[in-house]
Amino acid sequence: MRIEHRNSSSGNADAGSTKGLAFCAGLLVGSLLGSATAQWSEREGLLMAAFAIMAVIVFLLLKRHEISDERLATERRNLMTAVNNIPQGLVLYDASARIIICNRPYIEMFGLSPDVAKPGCTMHRLIAHRQETGSFDGDVDDFCDAIIGNVKLGRATRQLTQAPGGRAIEIVNKPLPEGGWVATIQDVTERTRTENKIAHMAHHDALTDLPNRVLFRERLERALKAIRPDQQLAVMYIDIDEFKAVNDALGHQIGDELLRAIANRLRGCVGDTDVAARLGGDEFAVIQTAVRDQTETMQLLAAIYQAIRRPIDCSGHMITTDASIGIAVAPADGLDIDQLLRNADLALYGAKSDGRRTYRFFEAGMDARAKARRSLELELRQAIADGSFELHYQPLLHLEEGQVSCCEALVRWRHPERGTISPADFIPIAEDTGLINDLGHWVLNTACREAMNWPEHVHVAVNVSPIQFKSQTLALNVAAALAATGLAPSRLELEITEAVLIRDDEAALDILHQLRELGVRIALDDFGTGYSSLSYLQRFPFDKIKIDRAFIKDLAGTGASSTIVQAVVNIAAASDMTTTAEGVETEQQRNLLRILGCTEMQGYLFSRPVSSAEIRKLLSSDREKAVSVA
Repeated sequence: MRIEHRNSSSGNADAGSTKGLAFCAGLLVGSLLGSATAQWSEREGLLMAAFAIMAVIVFLLLKRHEISDERLATERRNLMTAVNNIPQGLVLYDASARIIICNRPYIEMFGLSPDVAKPGCTMHRLIAHRQETGSFDGDVDDFCDAIIGNVKLGRATRQLTQAPGGRAIEIVNKPLPEGGWVATIQDVTERTRTENKIAHMAHHDALTDLPNRVLFRERLERALKAIRPDQQLAVMYIDIDEFKAVNDALGHQIGDELLRAIANRLRGCVGDTDVAARLGGDEFAVIQTAVRDQTETMQLLAAIYQAIRRPIDCSGHMITTDASIGIAVAPADGLDIDQLLRNADLALYGAKSDGRRTYRFFEAGMDARAKARRSLELELRQAIADGSFELHYQPLLHLEEGQVSCCEALVRWRHPERGTISPADFIPIAEDTGLINDLGHWVLNTACREAMNWPEHVHVAVNVSPIQFKSQTLALNVAAALAATGLAPSRLELEITEAVLIRDDEAALDILHQLRELGVRIALDDFGTGYSSLSYLQRFPFDKIKIDRAFIKDLAGTGASSTIVQAVVNIAAASDMTTTAEGVETEQQRNLLRILGCTEMQGYLFSRPVSSAEIRKLLSSDREKAVSVA
């Protein structure tokens, strides 16, 4: 860029000459006008006209010169106004690294003196002034030499520096074709904050602010490369048990609050070089670095379980959680990131398969077991879609009346290739995958429909899974099944275990009351195997207590089983509840139960689970025959 300056003395001389010429022409015209115009010759008239035209031309030239000077001054003022009002700082240097233009935003941005930062000041002096005022802390010579060197090579440069107050400043130096360069300086504090925020969001979970799956992989890859020969690295996959049930029962807001609390507790467990991350949903992960032996991993594992299992207050709901954890250790379980993560996932799968609420280290053979389980899961989905299940019924015998009072519906799966598959094998898979809701819905409707073929005094009992029970639509599904089949609500018994209640008893008790309002009966199954059974009896009036077979097995022995059964019977009687003894296999057990006052018995002594056709025959037999069989 080149700015030319007019010579003011020359300009003034030109203006003076022009004005003198105009003055002389004016005098001449005036004198001629003073003569007797009537005596003018034709030649004198032409001369007069020529002088008049000359005077006009000179006047116009003078006027044009004055307008040009004013316009140039106006344009200069407009240029500086524009330069001083752009949002960026701007410094224009000539080929000798001296300032031609330095705008006001640049001066204000760095808190400089206008007496220094002005045209004619060298770049070196300008940067030295910045160092004196505290906005530059580098080496002045090196800084200036680097920029000037790049300008000479025709290369633009971009730098990020810091101004007073912690503001981020971006400086771009761009060479000019005529020599010199222009430096633009912009405050990018907000832009930098926004970019940092976007980068943080891209690598962190929005709900918990823990590292997300992307950052987790980056940290793991870095940690794997940094493993020393005498160290190990542990990767833990953590799955919060029954989290979906909390979401379904209490809503996503409470579920989110629970996840945030768990995330904060995980942060408190890991070390400074460790990583806690949320991979999505209720899945968390931990990287434990610089591990010397497995004892350290077990200590961290214990701390995590202790933290997760402590009750969490979520908007007034005291929620007790647990977790399934899978662990893979490098280098023993692989140094490839994908292999290590896959092995941790297989270990987690093993923990879930073994009943959840536990942990498993990766072992050889887990892959084969996981494939077999996944295959069974696919077949289970297809079986539910095809209706490949059937119900068997195990009767409950009233001990005093000697007749069947209820039949418990038990689902059976006859696989075309595998044969009969035990419920112990496919029910956990159904619960893990959520298929239990579809399967449970089918069992409920089928059992109610079958019970319509039985005598009116015989009830039908249907087991309700903890996962199924947490559904907010359970009461609606029960009401729909009763309406569709016409079964009286009082003939339906829903059997639940303590696991239904232990996760969030307030929500569970609310659903129990909804079911009670429908008129169905509620039985507490496997009583005595949990920790809080007695407290639940005080908080909800169950209709029946089913005494676990573990107490019936040793009923005739010298242990305390008979005393426990007697206590349960007495508690039930005091609250107008009936009692059912499970797993009765001998006459001695039946006689003792009758003496202790137990209401019903269920077990192989009377009948194994039988098909729907066989249960109809049994129930249609005459009462005398049923008594004699009993």
